[in-house]
Amino acid sequence: MHTPCSPLLEIDGLLYFPRMCDKIRLHAAGTLHEDYLANIGLGMDLWCCQFLGIDYSDLVAQVTAGASDEEALAWAKESGTERPAYELDWWTTYMKTRGFRDDLSEKLSQRKAEAGFTDRDDIQSFMDYIIADEA
Repeated sequence: MHTPCSPLLEIDGLLYFPRMCDKIRLHAAGTLHEDYLANIGLGMDLWCCQFLGIDYSDLVAQVTAGASDEEALAWAKESGTERPAYELDWWTTYMKTRGFRDDLSEKLSQRKAEAGFTDRDDIQSFMDYIIADEA
């Protein structure tokens, strides 16, 4: 079983998209680690698709049909919502800081406790948590 690539990877300035495509491919191959199955298509996957203005299931169809990350992103940009550069900057900041003093802070604290990371003050967002958890 495999874990997907880093959530910090970008393609064409879009954070997280390579990880989402990697998760789709691993899931289709039956090699995605079971810890990821409960949230596939949800959480950051969902937020990324919402930002792009596409349905997750449509992206899955593109990726499982053999589209590369670049091809899948080109499809998403053509099919979804056009975004100006400043919105991409806002979204990137949102994704990098999700869980830091927002409505998911309590959930992040819970996840840290479950993983034995209560002493890790460096984990202040879900991105930090994912990186620490997969290290």
